[in-house]
Amino acid sequence: MTKTETVTTEDGVRLWAQRSGRGATPLVLCHGGPGLWDMFDEVAALLGDLATVIRWDQRGCGRSGPCDGPWTVERFVADLDAVRRHFGLDRTALLGHSWGAQLALHHALAHPDRVGTLVYVSGTGIGPDTDWHGAYKENQSARLGERPERLARWRELTDTPGRGRAQEREWAVLHWSAEFPDADRSTEHAERMADPWFGINTACNKQLNAAARKVCGTPGLYAACEALDVPALIVDGARDIRPRSAVDSLERALPQVTRVVLPEAGHLPWVEDPRGFREAVAAGLGLG
Repeated sequence: MTKTETVTTEDGVRLWAQRSGRGATPLVLCHGGPGLWDMFDEVAALLGDLATVIRWDQRGCGRSGPCDGPWTVERFVADLDAVRRHFGLDRTALLGHSWGAQLALHHALAHPDRVGTLVYVSGTGIGPDTDWHGAYKENQSARLGERPERLARWRELTDTPGRGRAQEREWAVLHWSAEFPDADRSTEHAERMADPWFGINTACNKQLNAAARKVCGTPGLYAACEALDVPALIVDGARDIRPRSAVDSLERALPQVTRVVLPEAGHLPWVEDPRGFREAVAAGLGLG
């Protein structure tokens, strides 16, 4: 049974949320971005017999109500905790993807007593952006360049000021196509991410990324991760264009961590290897 609900935060922002699945373990999913929306349809279906899956759109994004922020890590951690409270969960497993992996980690650091297991999917670790961002941009151009016309159009749209809604969606599909290692199906996968299309909250993306960058690489973050008393699972796709070595910093810091690398998968590992992804998450939740 799938049920859609509205979560109201303490500052009055209305968040879209949805509960599905029939498993006994509660599992809250945190989507990537920032500035995007929940695209976890396939993940919810894949894990629905293992867990009761709760999805939500972050503030000012997707199906959640409009707002002007604030776009801070602390505010988003509080929103995630509002989702947990709304569904009456004392403790929950958290699965975060990409930016959502960072969000789930920061929630676990702030509220370790409220997190049963942390599943950290396709994140970029806790080191500074300089550890990985340059290689990511090079890998992105190389992946897009496997179809030269795609790279040319992406660059054209990137340099187009004031893109309209249709152009913004076209740019996003081209941009996201680099996340998939199979060039023959990459556009198909990226089109699925953009359907339905809600538009990117660029203010959220820019400000929240900047706020997160200030924290990464700091001694305080390393120390907090070293002291985190929560079981953690790191799941990587080996063919992610973000260097997986970026996540080594987090793996070294966490005292209770298992890491699974899916060799044929990219940034959304459930797409290329759904069976391997399901098995890894099931084991991480103690259900395998």
